[in-house]
Amino acid sequence: MSEAVLFETRDAVLIITINEPARRNVLSRLVYEPVESALRDATAAESGVRAVVITGAGGFFSAGGDLRMLKSRREMTLPEREAQIEYLHRMIRAIRACPVPVIAAVEGGAAGAGASLAFACDMIVAAEDAKFTLAYVKAGLVPDGGGSGFLTTNLPRQLATEMCLTGRPVLAPRMYDVGVVNRVVVPGSALKQALELALDLVSGPPEAQAAIKALLSAPDTAEFEAHLLRERREMGLALGRDEALEGIRAFEEKRKPDFTN
Repeated sequence: MSEAVLFETRDAVLIITINEPARRNVLSRLVYEPVESALRDATAAESGVRAVVITGAGGFFSAGGDLRMLKSRREMTLPEREAQIEYLHRMIRAIRACPVPVIAAVEGGAAGAGASLAFACDMIVAAEDAKFTLAYVKAGLVPDGGGSGFLTTNLPRQLATEMCLTGRPVLAPRMYDVGVVNRVVVPGSALKQALELALDLVSGPPEAQAAIKALLSAPDTAEFEAHLLRERREMGLALGRDEALEGIRAFEEKRKPDFTN
């Protein structure tokens, strides 16, 4: 498997570490495909995996997609762009379909698709200074990975709107107050605390836990799938617009984008 992702099993807990610390653990197919495969393997009874923890190397969860990579997709056709987004969405589906509990251990921040990845997990343990950000709008883009769906399901509409339209980060304590984050911990201890939570779950009845996960996700499964398809289309369209070209150029040039022209 790719070195962009590291895998370790401790006491029936599979630890998945996104391992691109120099780039704040950006997401790409080097991450999507190994993580999806590992999660599907974890569903096998003979795997011995009873819980999964997803984290990022170097004190940061994930900065999401690489904008320079996204810029290159402008030359693709819309179906080709949608096909690339689908790799992310397959990983998100695998998290939701995994029969064992999946916990995100968030240090530093979770941005863009990185935030969507954290929100897809069953529980989130976050450092008190960790930030959750959906700043797609600053690059002339729209959320993908189920991000907008998770927010509208789990947050008051006004807060979800603020996060998506302004792109401003929200700190872990506020996300805890609204019920998205399960535990807020001292910086540097998110993985340790997530592992402790995972080990508590490992001692529970696996078949009942799998059934509970299925019951909790059943009411919105069809709606969520439809939402992923709509996000995929809207992101594919956004990548082809001049707004995205300006937003990504502004990011590269470290300036404020000008969307007035």
